[in-house]
Amino acid sequence: MAKNSTKHYCGIGGQAVLEGVMMKNKDAYAVAVRKPDGNIEVKTDEYKSSTDKCKLFKIPFIRGVFNFYDSLVLGTRSLNYSASFYEDEEAPDTAVDKALNKVTDSHAEAVVSGITVVISFVIAIGLFMVLPYFLASLLQKVVRNESLLALFEALIRIAIFLLYVVAISLMKDIRRVYMYHGAEHKCINCIERGRVLNVENVRKSSRLHKRCGTSFLLFVVFVSAVVFFFIRVDNAFLKVALRILLIPVIAGIAYEIIRLAGKSNNLFVRILSAPGMLLQKLTTREPDDDMIEVAIASVEAVFDWKAYFKETFDYDVDENKTLENADKDEAGESEQQDPE
Repeated sequence: MAKNSTKHYCGIGGQAVLEGVMMKNKDAYAVAVRKPDGNIEVKTDEYKSSTDKCKLFKIPFIRGVFNFYDSLVLGTRSLNYSASFYEDEEAPDTAVDKALNKVTDSHAEAVVSGITVVISFVIAIGLFMVLPYFLASLLQKVVRNESLLALFEALIRIAIFLLYVVAISLMKDIRRVYMYHGAEHKCINCIERGRVLNVENVRKSSRLHKRCGTSFLLFVVFVSAVVFFFIRVDNAFLKVALRILLIPVIAGIAYEIIRLAGKSNNLFVRILSAPGMLLQKLTTREPDDDMIEVAIASVEAVFDWKAYFKETFDYDVDENKTLENADKDEAGESEQQDPE
């Protein structure tokens, strides 16, 4: 039986995709998708993290930049795979498709994924970094104080980010993605609490997690507000350039914060994590049992949770039982105190 009431770190992470869930454990990852015919398709593959390719990339504050890059690449790849099940199979290849396949030696999908990542990154920079600066600069005629302008810019950036999250949550397809997002979190919480991984136990686990990408993005917004507050240059072009050039620094700091939050549960970390946990109320929804089944299939394709239980809790799994102490833990804590 599990004897420890503290949170544990199982090392897996994931992402919701179209009608499915991607889970990653070390270099292995799996994408499980509920196909239109109702069956679950699971694809497993390997993705070598950038931090494993060079020791310098593992240095704190540097590793966050490369982990962020990896999450974008792998996330886009997984999303494209899940979307392929819902494309019109009878649609013939267009002239553009044929040209791309010819030019890229039949690696068009990888090229398109790369282009998608770049375009998404450029749009994100424009929307969340550059636009708030220009909107705040409109107040220069009435606000002369640089500190106040920096504060207004930070508030505008936070407002744009929150409006974006709320706006996309109104889309039907995104609402379903948010439900799968909840299923992903529930599976990880279920495992880290020492619960047998089945639909019943996953269903009653929390859909909030401190290592969530939503929390990471919110930390990016908050960290950028602090960093930009101390950037004092007169040239408008330099101000914009610095906001773009400092993105790796900001991402590196935000990653270290989210890493700390994922492995600690003291009062300071809980306070620090609270805004991100609250925001996850929007970016996750309660999944149905079919979605939970998909998430479980993705987890089990890359992670031996029974071996993890034996190593962490010294517990041999009896799938007809749940862990008594883990159930007490769950009942004793509010949902907002849970970890990704």
